[in-house]
Amino acid sequence: MPTGCAMDQPPQAASANTDIRNCSADPPYLPPTAINTTARLAALRGTMRAHSVHAYIVPSTDAHMSEYIAERDSRLGWLTGFTGSAGTVVVTWDKAALWTDSRYWIQAERQLDCNWELQRTTWIKSIGLWILEAVPVGANISLDPFLFSIDTWNSYSQALHGSGRTLLPIETNLVDQVWGDQRPPPASSEIYSLPAAFTGSSWQEKVAGIRQQMEQHVRRPTAVLLSGLEETAWLFNLRGNDIPYNPVFYSYTLLTNTSISLFVDETRLAAAALQSLQAGCPGPLCVELQEYGQARAHLRRYAQGNVTVWLGTEYTTYGLYGVIPQEKLLEDSYSPVMLAKAVKNAKEQELLRAAHVRDAVAVIQYLLWLEKMVPQGQVDEFSGARHIDMLRQAQEHNRGPSFQSISASGLNAALAHYSPSNRSSRKLSVDEMYLSDTGGQYLDGTTDITRTMHWGVPTPLQKEAYTRVLMGNIDLSRLIFPPNTAGRVVESFARRALWNVGLNYGHGTGHGIGNFLSVHEWPVGFQSNNVPLMAGMFTSIEPGYYRDGEFGIRIEDVALVVEAQTKKPFLTFEVVSLVPYDRNLIDLSLLSPEQIQYLNAYYETIRVRVGPELQRQRLEEEYRWLQRNTEPFPLGSATTATATLGTLVLASLLSALLTGLQA
Repeated sequence: MPTGCAMDQPPQAASANTDIRNCSADPPYLPPTAINTTARLAALRGTMRAHSVHAYIVPSTDAHMSEYIAERDSRLGWLTGFTGSAGTVVVTWDKAALWTDSRYWIQAERQLDCNWELQRTTWIKSIGLWILEAVPVGANISLDPFLFSIDTWNSYSQALHGSGRTLLPIETNLVDQVWGDQRPPPASSEIYSLPAAFTGSSWQEKVAGIRQQMEQHVRRPTAVLLSGLEETAWLFNLRGNDIPYNPVFYSYTLLTNTSISLFVDETRLAAAALQSLQAGCPGPLCVELQEYGQARAHLRRYAQGNVTVWLGTEYTTYGLYGVIPQEKLLEDSYSPVMLAKAVKNAKEQELLRAAHVRDAVAVIQYLLWLEKMVPQGQVDEFSGARHIDMLRQAQEHNRGPSFQSISASGLNAALAHYSPSNRSSRKLSVDEMYLSDTGGQYLDGTTDITRTMHWGVPTPLQKEAYTRVLMGNIDLSRLIFPPNTAGRVVESFARRALWNVGLNYGHGTGHGIGNFLSVHEWPVGFQSNNVPLMAGMFTSIEPGYYRDGEFGIRIEDVALVVEAQTKKPFLTFEVVSLVPYDRNLIDLSLLSPEQIQYLNAYYETIRVRVGPELQRQRLEEEYRWLQRNTEPFPLGSATTATATLGTLVLASLLSALLTGLQA
């Protein structure tokens, strides 16, 4: 599933369809998917005036900088009606605007009413300039300091610096005040221990590893503060269900040289989890349980001593950061736990590989089912999404989908994050392209895979675009690169085949993925704020192409960074997603011999790994489907010289990129 915005693109042309708003009409036209926000805005503005706030900033995240959030924390969604996973809202006494990236522009036009301006960018500088035009000198611009990371707070502070406006944190959340008793209640489900068979190491071993890093650091920090929900879940081998599709729970952790404080609702801990955490009491491996709401007060008291607190600025809120004196801080973009979690050990790698084999079985079942049912006109986007979720549920160790399934036919596939509903769902047709981006949560791993297909006769443009997206996927997947290469340095290999004919896509090329954790796991990936690639990291590789109002294409696989078979230590990718691509959409004449050889080798891997699992589950029809769809491709008439030229181009491009990075 695509994450982030690789670049802001020009505004997409407005569709003539009646599924988006038209605020210039008289009277303004709103589709049935739009929410009337007049009363909510009026109530918020009344609260703002009572607090002498002239502009109020609302993010789409929660107090732990989560990308996906619980309904209780969906303040932006409740206020605007917009349900995308990324956005920022600013409300003044007479204006309101939403900023989001190109994945969500059309979705926003479908869901916003005419109270809202849509700003097609995510740059904080743009938000700051809008605020400076919207409110006068002397105005107060406020936000909830527990919903903004340190880095984001600093960016807003810089954008408003010297303007005569005051950036004023208000700990009482003004949206919550207006939402009142209609706001959903806090989570109450059980927090449980992950069985040892599904963990890479014990939590005690993980704690020892982090403490060793503390001792070896030149600053000798006395504590590590964990704010990201994945960090605490991974460290203690605990899981919960506080956020849809993400097996995490609300918590903070303060890990010191001699003590461990876990801030969580203790009443929700399963008996086995409680016993695991406190088996080492008293002592340095005793987890002291404290109330979730006491994290800030405890941190304030701890920071009064002779201490140094190590934290990651990407996931720590300004509200927590502010209680630690500056001279007692050790700041990195990501905490040592976040980085340790990103590099999977040998057992974790095997667990994720195993999850992808069973996941491939479910996806193959789905593709076969579609081949049968779509020509009969019996499948729509919503029923398709429900069917793939059901097929995954039947697989061993499955714990549900890893995100809301993206099932998009025809023009809906041009929306990178479109998800159907029972109210609005297109019928799948043999005359249109169909994009399926789905994933599963398994006790042994998280999966995410996208396949695009066409059951009829694709147009020449559709076939070429698909093939070029596939070429980008292949070129990045088979790339060999030096250790510690940043993902952003090699990201363009996924775009090269598209760039060659003037095409592109507006989302990121890939993201990290967890072991039964988040489907978007930072800090791995190909964006500018991702860490260098290391052996043991998993990332998606997902180029695409989207033609507004017509069709969308994305091909996504999850890949493991492994050591390459080279004389010197270099790295490459091992693709662990194991589902063949749509042969009907591949133009072999565009592929080089090396690309075809890669495809054939990949298909042989699928046969070897997934074939036996299909037979074990007695899915003989699916096994025969797999054999047909993984037949080797002929090498055709492409010459060795062409292949050599392609290799030289790839090598020279990588060399130039690395040279530019080092300059």
